[in-house]
Amino acid sequence: MDVELAEIRDFLAQHPPFDALPAEVLDTLPGRCTLSYARRGSTVLRAGQRNDQLFVVRSGAVDVSDQGQLVDRVGAGGAFGMSSVVEGVPVRYEATAREDTLLIQLPQEVFDELSAHHPAVAVHFAATHHDRIRTAIGQLQAPSRGSSVLRTAVRDLITVEPVRAEPEVAIAEAAQVMTRAGVSSLLIMRGEQLLGILTDRDLRRRVLAAGVTPDRPVSEVMTPDPVTIGAEALALEVLLEMTGRNIHHLPVQDASGRVLGLVTTTDLVRLERSNPVYLVADITDRGHVEGVVEQASRIPTVVEQLVAEEASAEDIGRVTTALADAVVVRLLELATDELRGAGHGEAPGRYSWVWLGSAAREEMGLGGDQDHALVLADDADPSDPWWGRLAERVTAALEAAGWPRCDGDIMATNPRWRMTVSQWREQFARWSHDPEPDAVLWAAIFYDMRSVFGDHALVEGLRADVVPMGGRSDLLMAYLAGQAARMRPPIGFFRGFVLEDAGEHRDTLDIKRGVTAVVQLARVHALRAGSLALGTRVRLEAAAARGGLSAQTATDLADAFELMSYLRVRHQVRQVRAGDLPDNHLNPGGLGSLDRRHLRDAFQIVRSAQQLLSARLPQVS
Repeated sequence: MDVELAEIRDFLAQHPPFDALPAEVLDTLPGRCTLSYARRGSTVLRAGQRNDQLFVVRSGAVDVSDQGQLVDRVGAGGAFGMSSVVEGVPVRYEATAREDTLLIQLPQEVFDELSAHHPAVAVHFAATHHDRIRTAIGQLQAPSRGSSVLRTAVRDLITVEPVRAEPEVAIAEAAQVMTRAGVSSLLIMRGEQLLGILTDRDLRRRVLAAGVTPDRPVSEVMTPDPVTIGAEALALEVLLEMTGRNIHHLPVQDASGRVLGLVTTTDLVRLERSNPVYLVADITDRGHVEGVVEQASRIPTVVEQLVAEEASAEDIGRVTTALADAVVVRLLELATDELRGAGHGEAPGRYSWVWLGSAAREEMGLGGDQDHALVLADDADPSDPWWGRLAERVTAALEAAGWPRCDGDIMATNPRWRMTVSQWREQFARWSHDPEPDAVLWAAIFYDMRSVFGDHALVEGLRADVVPMGGRSDLLMAYLAGQAARMRPPIGFFRGFVLEDAGEHRDTLDIKRGVTAVVQLARVHALRAGSLALGTRVRLEAAAARGGLSAQTATDLADAFELMSYLRVRHQVRQVRAGDLPDNHLNPGGLGSLDRRHLRDAFQIVRSAQQLLSARLPQVS
């Protein structure tokens, strides 16, 4: 072999994916390539031009940019030009030699041959191409105003040493310690070990209201093993913990477990009065339905703030859902009080109010409708009119708060969706064994079920039984796979957007189709894996961990889901700001060229995953 060709062979053998090629393939590869030289500052590829070469940097460096924004810097062993050779489309990115650079060029036919016979090559370059989705997400989520209050480190919120007492201290003495220190909570510790926390609320509920004598040890009324948070966590993470658990105090620990202090809702309010923790407190404090409805109207403003504060779409969905949780919990408490006051008595049995759909997955946006149901203990009577009265009061209040009733009547007001645990288990069994078209739709909705109020154990036990059962049903999996494959994102064969051609949304694209497609893909793969996860990203991770989905595909889908969800919530915030009702219909003309390009990439990732699912699972129409 020629010395120069041998050097190229040895060079390629040191860099992925060529290092995975058999020796005989590497031996012949250099003779099928060409070499070129690019001077510093010269343009190697221009966006929009046709290209049939994959470029590998032999020495030097190349900057890959998109309309002036740096996307990637490619050094020795790296490659560029893959968008055109992978997909057969014009070049998307500008490639400029950062310094004098020597390039190895693989012709299209060589690249196609290697990809066809050596999957590692195709996977490597597809992954490199898809990584740019992450760059796009980072650019989208750049803050639109100064510093982000929700990005403040928890460590920076601690202003004083924690106030503490030992577990043997009398309740009266503990209350005196809190009064002297001017604090609303007390950490109960033995040495450096955190045992519990005592709050003003504990003193009211567990001491005064319960008639406990103040000479008893504080350990009897404290909250044991309290939830804690790490010192390096962000204020946003504190917010999510507090809203999700409806708590107001979080002890802060360093990496070794040493207690550094305490962060409270007051600390967050000090950062930003309009933050969601403050709103949860306002919702919880309202003593009538009208007050809760009034506070719920502030949720779009909070979402707007989160978008401005560069929170991810995943975090925005979690916060929005936590606020909706607070609303429905308070409405259920008020409805229960009202029924009792009207002479209808207490609930006729243990029960759980459950969210379905995006609320169950903690992925709520703006503009969604209601999806909920009731799961009753087996000794409860579903026909008791008390359940219907509760459901109607709460559903009507949610409607007044801005969540329309479900057009498909998937709500607790429908007696069909008020069942005991055993009845629900039988219903899921029928969906698994005889999945008619309507049943497939219902199964897809009800497999996304999360308890928000009442006896959570009822739902946890139910899901532990029915999720594995659904994953073992080949027929149900085939139907759900077909449903997932048919929910195509709005992109055509030649990567053009598919727009609505009539009606009020004419010339817009329905981004919900792309978002829903990922949700459905994640659900199918999670069910096959027997995972009890609810969130889309967590479901994808679970499927990858159990081998049902490649790690790269799971990552690509999660990134595409984040990008589409972020564009959607940003669009909805702009609509609310303009006084319009939020929807899912984006006008491509209103997107920047970068957003349009990255959205096409996201849609293409989804289509590829759908095709992969179709190849693996038989489908039933």
